Amino acid sequence: MPTRHLPDSAPGEYKFYGKHPNYIPNKLPPDIGIPRTGDFQDTLQDTVYQLGRLEGIGEETDTSPVIYTTMVRREAVESVLIEGADIDIEEMFRPAEIDGDRTTTKDVQEALNYEKAIRKGAAEVADTGAITLELLKDLHAILLDGVRDNADHSGTFREKPMHIPAPTPEEEPFYPPTHEQVPELMENLTGYLATGGTYRDLVDLGIVHYQFETIHPFGDGNGRLGRLLVTLQLIKDGYLVEPYLYPSAYFNEHKLEYVRKMRAVSEEGAWVPWLEFFLDGIRQQAADAVERTEKLRDLRRTYEREYGHEKTATDRLAMRLFRKPYVTANDVADLLQVTDQTARNAIRELEANGVLEETTGKQRYREYKAVDIFEIISQSL
Repeated sequence: MPTRHLPDSAPGEYKFYGKHPNYIPNKLPPDIGIPRTGDFQDTLQDTVYQLGRLEGIGEETDTSPVIYTTMVRREAVESVLIEGADIDIEEMFRPAEIDGDRTTTKDVQEALNYEKAIRKGAAEVADTGAITLELLKDLHAILLDGVRDNADHSGTFREKPMHIPAPTPEEEPFYPPTHEQVPELMENLTGYLATGGTYRDLVDLGIVHYQFETIHPFGDGNGRLGRLLVTLQLIKDGYLVEPYLYPSAYFNEHKLEYVRKMRAVSEEGAWVPWLEFFLDGIRQQAADAVERTEKLRDLRRTYEREYGHEKTATDRLAMRLFRKPYVTANDVADLLQVTDQTARNAIRELEANGVLEETTGKQRYREYKAVDIFEIISQSL
């Protein structure tokens, strides 16, 4: 239960500006006693190792672009799932969902917005080495484009008080700083990023994520932007050159613990348990991404043995599924530069081989997915 008084170890305080107590976090950096040995350091070191392995997949994404696309879209899907969306990753590859004006659901649009934002943010941070307020506001506008009634306020800090609902009915809602305090706190946060922080990069990663979510600077989309910021920091600090990581999958799986551990930082100063939890998530998702990449690489090698000579349109289509794993007959004709009949024949043969599967059940406008590829993309590892 929030009170007016918190222990000295808490990195902030509650103040009443109305009938509810708003939590005002201290400016960065916090004073944290980081353990020099033990489980925390083991987790930190293994996180560095797993991120190094993940960074090594770059060459695989050149030969199998679906690997890179999968990483980005898995993060997009998991991030909107946390917010209550109803979507699975296959929808992010279906031509009927992702081709321009044919997008039909708000949930898919939110995920597509997230993909657009993370790609733009990653490219800008890789180019400039900076995460600025202007960039965060631009990415926020992309996230909310066409999916929220308050789109007029996208890309701008909130202008009224708000609260974060409690994770369970037994717990209290969380009231972040008042809107008047947001600009100064966000200037401090981005200034902290610009100076390189106080602690080791991955420790600062968890600190900044906590601070951003506690400030809750926008009227909507804070969770998505805060999780996107995790990837941007990893690029800024040189751990990734592309957004290969999907940390939202871990936060989604452990949603209640995620909320409670951040709340414990605010009210108890329980930094180390939060940071251990956060780092373990980065470590696990990096390892998951590497394992998924290895499975896709092994599948590609299997296909190369059977179809890699590319003597026929069927062979060529099988190998190009690693670039475009969801296709229509028109897609195949364009992809292979063949007639419509040749495209249909290639699809039919790969259907017979169990490589492709029709997904619509329709006689017209049929869509086909690469069965083996999606088994790897969709499975829980």
